[in-house]
Amino acid sequence: MTPVEGKLNILMAASEAAPYAKTGGLADVVGALSKALAARGASVSVFLPFYSQIDQSRFPLKSTGQTIAVPVSGRLETGEIFSHELAGVRYYFIKNDSYFNRPGLYGTNEGDYPDNAARFVFFSRAVLESAKVLNLRPQIVHSHDWHTGLIPVYLNTAYAGEPSFQETATLFTIHNLGYQGIFWHYDWHLLNLPWEYFNPEALEFYGKINFLKGGLIFADALSTVSPGYAKEIQTAAYGHRLEGVLRKRRKNLYGILNGIDTEEWDPSRDPHIASNYDTKTLQGKEKCKAALQKEVGLPVQKDAPLLAMISRLSEQKGIDLIVSAFDRMMATGAQLIILGNGDKEYEMRLEALAKEYPQQAVVKIAYDHPLAHRIEAGADIFLMPSKYEPCGLSQMMSLRYGTVPVVRATGGLDDTITQFNPDTLKGNGFKFKAYTATAFFRQVQNALSLFREKKKWRALIRNGMEGNYAWDASAEKYLNLYKRIHNKKRGEK
Repeated sequence: MTPVEGKLNILMAASEAAPYAKTGGLADVVGALSKALAARGASVSVFLPFYSQIDQSRFPLKSTGQTIAVPVSGRLETGEIFSHELAGVRYYFIKNDSYFNRPGLYGTNEGDYPDNAARFVFFSRAVLESAKVLNLRPQIVHSHDWHTGLIPVYLNTAYAGEPSFQETATLFTIHNLGYQGIFWHYDWHLLNLPWEYFNPEALEFYGKINFLKGGLIFADALSTVSPGYAKEIQTAAYGHRLEGVLRKRRKNLYGILNGIDTEEWDPSRDPHIASNYDTKTLQGKEKCKAALQKEVGLPVQKDAPLLAMISRLSEQKGIDLIVSAFDRMMATGAQLIILGNGDKEYEMRLEALAKEYPQQAVVKIAYDHPLAHRIEAGADIFLMPSKYEPCGLSQMMSLRYGTVPVVRATGGLDDTITQFNPDTLKGNGFKFKAYTATAFFRQVQNALSLFREKKKWRALIRNGMEGNYAWDASAEKYLNLYKRIHNKKRGEK
């Protein structure tokens, strides 16, 4: 596939993208942003690992007939390039079964794969080698999170004189600074970089190698997934020991709020839910609630407020606040459904709590995309008490489905949720600042109190459903940023 004349030529690289492979919001963002950029006339190529989990009955990947050889340590690892087109985007998949034919994307419940450094060294260089053999000549290389943090590094080192990338500008997006790709220094040989780059001004990080730090230092520009998070990560509280690096690069750091795929997340035509609805037909949401209660084994009670949480079960997501406030939430008579998986300790604790309240609480330890749709449609209140949240997508999905968010005022949650005022009927949810179970439960109580005032509750629901959560505005901001950094790159030549 050669570049199309007159179109901005963008190469995306990520470890996951919906609908092919997904563990979290990164996949949703890469898939939806790529689609939105293509809809605006850009030429978009997305590179992913060829994971064994990809459903080839739905997505028949075809070999391009091209292979690559990538240096990893003192050996050459080969890869075959497959492709698939979806929504105007050309997806490329790097096939290497020894690295990607595994049960999980990054690891199992027991922990990360011990060779993740080698896996993503291979993938990062494989993307660049593939771009060469496919003659893509990208104007922009946009890499996402630590898994592709080495791509800007290699473009400035091993590929610095490569004709295919002479006018290529780089953007590196931080989706979650808490995950950095940190490996011990004995893995340095895998990177095939001179030791001079193992220093605090480059990839060295407290005696270890930090893949994400490579992206922060070597990319032409940086972005993160909400304006609030862009500010937070420059502070010690949220910077995960990289706040100094980020402050140095603050003039090249942009916060662009994520959107959601409003075609997939649309209650008026969602095929996964019991009854479609919009702001004029909210009785459809009541039918979804009854169907959800029946599906998960809760008593079908219209007047019992149904709380929900769909989340990775990790410390970041505020699961400890859920655990601490669990008994108090149950004492209100509310019902609760939690869907997610993650840390074994949290999985076991939540399951044990749910067993104490079999008529009120259900915990599903799973990743279940269709059920997630039915929960968004059937729940009354959605809980997101995150310790930190770069952007968050679930609160926007909830708003679109008329499910009222209760969130902690951090990052993208603070950017997207406005406290509801029952006097003016303005606002779209409830939020709290202090990271305590008491502060969290107080806002849950406020939501439950308003739930009984049906007229005001309907006004709150409509406020959320009428908001704009599409990628349109954010995609335009990305396009403008691409053009700015590409023009600057060309001006430097």
